Amino acid sequence: MNTLYGNVEHDILAKAKQIKLLVCDVDGVFSDGRIYLGNDGEELKAFHTKDGFGIKALGASGVDVAIITGRNSAIVANRMKALNVAHIIQGQEDKLPALIELTQQLNITLNEVAYIGDDVPDLSCIKEVGLGISVSDGHPLVLRGADYTTFTPGGFGAVRETCDLIMQSQNNLNSASGASI
Repeated sequence: MNTLYGNVEHDILAKAKQIKLLVCDVDGVFSDGRIYLGNDGEELKAFHTKDGFGIKALGASGVDVAIITGRNSAIVANRMKALNVAHIIQGQEDKLPALIELTQQLNITLNEVAYIGDDVPDLSCIKEVGLGISVSDGHPLVLRGADYTTFTPGGFGAVRETCDLIMQSQNNLNSASGASI
């Protein structure tokens, strides 16, 4: 089927239609994976506004959003709070136990989860969920293990593409018009 970003197989859209929770890694997914360090140790990251709009639109359409990341960062916490991301899990190098605990808290199954990542620490989650997603510039093992690979690289709208895919499969793409970044 033709989506906003290109042709997507029907089974991917069927999986996306079942999604109640989108879980995202941060570095390499919301950002391009680079971390800028200032002379005084200040850490900087760039986030794309397209991704922000997509997260808010997805939330407005009724799909919950979470992040699970291996690092701890006030920048990430602040950005995710600004996007109304309710579930911010940082400092989790082994992400699958955190994901399982979150699904139990939300009373949903792993089949109702989409997970987007870019590197090997994301692979266990990508393989266990209903819709495992890699950004287009993900590690080769992640690309092979994912159900779907975005057309867009991490940090440049891959999260927005994922949100649009889920909303389009659930016939909620028009609900995005009221979201703001």
